[in-house]
Amino acid sequence: QLQLVESGGGLVQPGGSLRLSCAASGFTFDDYVIGWFRQAPGKEREGVSCISVRGLNLYYIDSVTGRFTISRDNARNTAYLQMNSLEPEDTGVYYCAELQFTTVQAMCVQRTATYWGQGTQVTVSS
Repeated sequence: QLQLVESGGGLVQPGGSLRLSCAASGFTFDDYVIGWFRQAPGKEREGVSCISVRGLNLYYIDSVTGRFTISRDNARNTAYLQMNSLEPEDTGVYYCAELQFTTVQAMCVQRTATYWGQGTQVTVSS
């Protein structure tokens, strides 16, 4: 059974850091582009960052460039999103997702995926 399970969310003060993890099972992880998406209350889901199958190509939305780092460990079937210098505008539910035969930009910009995880809440507030 295909599964994507996010973890690592929580409440953090502005300027703080969190590291999200996405544990995958039930499919060949290193055949798929992985993306992190977020949805704030009342807003559309947006593609935050996407990573190619071997981690050589990366995409970041402008608002997180320089603050967030995406990575993946294909041996552990896990993807990560290191989030530093968090801002209140980063608040939302963060989802990981997978898609095959795509580019990192296409996946993130078009917000398309074959399967989505259940999400983890990130709240940045003082």
